[in-house]
Amino acid sequence: MSRYLIPLLVFIALVGLFAIGLRMDPRRVPSPFIGKPAPAFDLPQLHAPGQRLTQEILRGRPVLLNVWASWCVECRHEHGLLLQLARQQQVPIYGLNYKDPRADALRWLEEFGNPYVISAVDEEGGVGIDYGVYGVPETFVVDAAGIIRYKHIGALTEKAVNETILPLLNSGKGSSERSGP
Repeated sequence: MSRYLIPLLVFIALVGLFAIGLRMDPRRVPSPFIGKPAPAFDLPQLHAPGQRLTQEILRGRPVLLNVWASWCVECRHEHGLLLQLARQQQVPIYGLNYKDPRADALRWLEEFGNPYVISAVDEEGGVGIDYGVYGVPETFVVDAAGIIRYKHIGALTEKAVNETILPLLNSGKGSSERSGP
């Protein structure tokens, strides 16, 4: 009897774990980087490949670091909002072009507009891995000291910008330690 009971219990446990997993929101994955310095990087700039962009550019004032790619459908959904934020000049937006050929990224920005002060090229994806990127788009709020204060997984929405990101930026140094949509 126990020979059949153990596999049945294991099966029931697996079904239970699967059911719990289906109810979880992947956008609410907590980031271990919240409250920690932005990881170091040194990448070529998209528009000026001979020049480098490092994490030091993320210091001195709060900034957004947006991870994007020309092949990313969700990036198109948030792009208009990024352009609007750039026009309002409320926060500098830096881009991290992720696993994308330079020519494709340049063509995409030419076609849809460029909200970025500077975009770095992470063609191999190593910096994205260092930042814990699950997929694109993802956006980080980095405070004036270079500390990551918030991570938004997925396309930015007006709600996320107005209810979380802008209040965080306007709070002084962006000291909220949350992660989510």
